[in-house]
Amino acid sequence: MEAIAVLDKVSYIYPNSKESVLKDISLTINKGEFLGIIGATGAGKTSLCLALTGIVPQFYGGRFFGEIAIAGLDSLDHPVSELARHVGIVFEDPEVQITATSVENEIAFALENLCVPRKEILRRIPIVLKSVRLEGFEKKNPQELSGGQKQRLAIAAALALQPDLLILDEPTSQLDPIGAQEVFATVRSLKEELGVAIVMASHAAEEMAEFCDRIALLSDGKLIALGTPAEIYGQVDLLKQEQLRSPEVAQIFNHIQQKGINIPHIPVTLESAIRDLEPLRSQSQLLAPPVFALPNPNNLNKPPILSVKNLKHTYDDGTEALTDLSLDIHEGEYIVIIGQNGAGKSTLVKHFLNLLKPTEGKVLVRDRDTRELSVSELAQSIGYLAQNPDNQIFNTSVEKEVSFALPFLGYKPEIVKQETKRSLKAMQLWEQRHAHPLSLPKGERGRIVIAALLAMNPDIIIFDEPTTGQDYQGSTSILEVSRQLHQMGKTVIVITHHLYLMSDYADRAIVMGKGTILLDAPLRQAYHQTDVLESTYLTPPQSVVLSQQLSEICDQSYSLITPQEFANCFTRKN
Repeated sequence: MEAIAVLDKVSYIYPNSKESVLKDISLTINKGEFLGIIGATGAGKTSLCLALTGIVPQFYGGRFFGEIAIAGLDSLDHPVSELARHVGIVFEDPEVQITATSVENEIAFALENLCVPRKEILRRIPIVLKSVRLEGFEKKNPQELSGGQKQRLAIAAALALQPDLLILDEPTSQLDPIGAQEVFATVRSLKEELGVAIVMASHAAEEMAEFCDRIALLSDGKLIALGTPAEIYGQVDLLKQEQLRSPEVAQIFNHIQQKGINIPHIPVTLESAIRDLEPLRSQSQLLAPPVFALPNPNNLNKPPILSVKNLKHTYDDGTEALTDLSLDIHEGEYIVIIGQNGAGKSTLVKHFLNLLKPTEGKVLVRDRDTRELSVSELAQSIGYLAQNPDNQIFNTSVEKEVSFALPFLGYKPEIVKQETKRSLKAMQLWEQRHAHPLSLPKGERGRIVIAALLAMNPDIIIFDEPTTGQDYQGSTSILEVSRQLHQMGKTVIVITHHLYLMSDYADRAIVMGKGTILLDAPLRQAYHQTDVLESTYLTPPQSVVLSQQLSEICDQSYSLITPQEFANCFTRKN
């Protein structure tokens, strides 16, 4: 096969650093290939993506060793502007790429710079907008789009260039699951129809297993494994060791294999796992469906701690974001709010915090209308962790950050000191109390914000997309903190579209779509309402889909939602 990019013994050290982020990497990327790059946070994925565009080292400087040839051009001898005719890139944060004042102008901008004829530009715009579900947004200002919509716009702008090599660094981290599937399908079509090579760094294991031709596994800057998705994702224990997760179906069959049941191969896609269900039944003994306890009903007997009554919100541009929405949340609940990008999740939460005012209806916190409360008063009842914790950090030490708000709430100095110490220890940050917050890893920066919230002792803590851009260890670390807070008696609300992560945590799911509540039910029940989930562009965890397939085959109801639950239904034959 003809190569589009060749890396030969590539190593790289950033300026003012002694440690290599890329270590002796040799790799050939072929024309028309879809190569996935996986690895834990800090493994070198982004640095490798930047090196494939020439941005590393041309923009960053530092020390670069080895050679990279892109479409036959040496990445050191040719400027980034020249390499950009052959390679395009989409970053994780769309804000750094969007500059135009309308969606269609954003897509046209780079094409105009490359002197693409106007007729061709007008032909490409609707094609790429349709591929990312942004039809009808042509005249919209990009700054009025949601985070997920902005990411889809950045992808559309890159796709419009039709480069020889398209680099995507975590392009789906802010997208709902169906949106992510569509992006993967779109870039695969681009690969198949135009011969464009795709390199994508992503934690989306299920999609990477389905769409990629090969997977490259990075660890501490080294390329430690390269192979087909089945070869890489089938090594469940290796990936776990590297702080990564395999697709749920691979986890399921790995658990079953560990029971001593013969599994010839570990499936890594849902389609192959469904095919393997019947052979699995013949090789093992299937147990009766387990009976699961319902969520604790005692919480629902308490008065609501947070109530939404006939809430409607219309933005200034006429967008109706919430429509006649009513909801009660009780003290001590752990709730997940799920829905597609633009479903109204963040708009709803902003009403909880009084950052938005109802157009109609009202929001009550312990029976008090939020319009009668200041933001600082609400902060004593509701703590909020944003997607990016860095946006909430502004002090020069961890201790100062955690204690900052307490004097403004009327706490005496000795109480400030006491509550700060308690919160730092609860979040395992006492030893780092004198460190600058931004010098710590992202996971610990998130815990700093949580510690600051905890010091104010709110009754409700909201996590807004806390796992976006996190590797599996980072995601579970944050969710374990949420579990700890719940066990302390806090009411926890998590907003996410990563359904597979919430199976072990939440008791209740609220499914939103088009500004209203489509379903409010116990989590297990909600996950098996797959038609409702799909109506709001969500895909249930693979464990749920495989459970439903098993129910059809056996004519029994298996309401399973985790890989371990599914594996526990099988045992060795006597």
